[in-house]
Amino acid sequence: MRTIPQPKTQNPSPVSPHFPWFTLALVGIWVISLILRFWGLERFNTLVFDEVYYAKFANKYLIGEDFFNAHPPLSQYIIAIGIWIGSHLPFGHDRINGFTGSLRSTFSYRWLNAFIGSFLPLIVAAIAYQLTSRRSYSLIAAIFATVDGLFLVESRYALNNIYLVGFGLLGQLFLLLALKKPPCQRRNQLAIAGIFFGASAAIKWNGLGFLLGVYLIWLIPGIIAAIASIRFDNIFSYHEQVSSTRKKNFLKKWQRRVKSFSKSHLSSTAIANLTQLNFWQMVLYLGIIPALSYSISWIPHLLMVPKPGFWEMQQEILTFHQNVGGIYAHPYCSRWYSWIFMQHPVAYFYHTARNTTETVPQYPPLPTGTGTVIYDVHAMGNPILWWLSSIAIFLLLLLFIFWLFRRGLGKISLTTTTWIALYLVCNYAANLLPWMKVSRCTFIYHYMSASVFAQLALAWIVERWIASEKLFYRRAGIAVVLSIILAFWFWLPIYLGLPLSEQGFQMRMWFSSWIN
Repeated sequence: MRTIPQPKTQNPSPVSPHFPWFTLALVGIWVISLILRFWGLERFNTLVFDEVYYAKFANKYLIGEDFFNAHPPLSQYIIAIGIWIGSHLPFGHDRINGFTGSLRSTFSYRWLNAFIGSFLPLIVAAIAYQLTSRRSYSLIAAIFATVDGLFLVESRYALNNIYLVGFGLLGQLFLLLALKKPPCQRRNQLAIAGIFFGASAAIKWNGLGFLLGVYLIWLIPGIIAAIASIRFDNIFSYHEQVSSTRKKNFLKKWQRRVKSFSKSHLSSTAIANLTQLNFWQMVLYLGIIPALSYSISWIPHLLMVPKPGFWEMQQEILTFHQNVGGIYAHPYCSRWYSWIFMQHPVAYFYHTARNTTETVPQYPPLPTGTGTVIYDVHAMGNPILWWLSSIAIFLLLLLFIFWLFRRGLGKISLTTTTWIALYLVCNYAANLLPWMKVSRCTFIYHYMSASVFAQLALAWIVERWIASEKLFYRRAGIAVVLSIILAFWFWLPIYLGLPLSEQGFQMRMWFSSWIN
């Protein structure tokens, strides 16, 4: 991976080594993230997009009504807790509606999502730091997570995708924390990681992608060893003059080489230590514990709604998704490959008004062409961040493949750089490629789990550019960061639903597929 410039040796900072600049920077990022999520949180006094399901289901738990949900129940528990707490707070009751089945304030069913979503940049920063031990990489990754529009929108409404990603990333984080410890001290963190992986699946089944990524990384050395063994076995079969003893010695030498490569640079990056986990540890901590975590999450639901039972509910959920409808069942359905280019985002909310003082939404809505002010909430990523992240993750994939074939299977020795690339590519693939086989209607928010690792890939490349000794790379890295921040500012009105003129709205809809 020599095409990515190596970072220069950092000079001692003129700031006192005891000055907590890194902590203060992260706190500042979190405060900005928090403000963005809470500003005007209750302005739209209605149910936005899938709030018609999740906010209603959460309220049904509180009032004791039976219902069927096509997803596991954990996110509805969390939203229900938010509604209960929000209903008892001395503020946040300015706008109330009965759309959930009870009189509830919009603040009550949205605030907990916003609060928990504000921590996502810090989780991403922690993962980045565990991968490289570089604070600059951690901060850039946190900035990118803060200025992604899709994560911001998903955090501001009573939806469940922010929990799926949050729990999945926490599972990854605690796994990395465990792998930095000596083998005898890893049990607690590994168990916590397993609990979070199970919790991610208890939001939606596609939360298992975070666990699948870990298994892919763990299996890579064994897969390479198997391929090499087959390859060399075939070579020996065509050279009968080679003695059986020489063949066995050669294969033993190769196995030692694979073992050495899979455990090289263990102190450089935590993910390399994943190969130290044996089969039974993987089964217990990343198999049995996630399954128990998922199963236990159903207990409150089954106590309130005993029928159908646990296994019957799993079958009903599967049947529902098999019959939910094809790719054209909803106007905003999109295929998995279109997510990479952000071809078809989703309009969560669209209303017009005659002026900025009118209540939005109005019932009944204004006739078409009457309103001159547009309020639009688009579930779409930061376009510059999105497109550059897609380029970055595919660049890492190509570089890893090039490195693999250039070195040859007989000369494998993973470095810190290649381990990080392997981690990002495997997790990205595990959260995206399973959607290839899905024939039901899918939406761009299903890409959120994969997009995190694409953003980490971009942040890693940009950080190395900024740390480079070459002025061109430093300027390029800074330009990328600034362009992403400016793009976020430009599209911020359609993330927060700020009033726009028709011209201002059209100026932000670069493609017709973004509107229809």
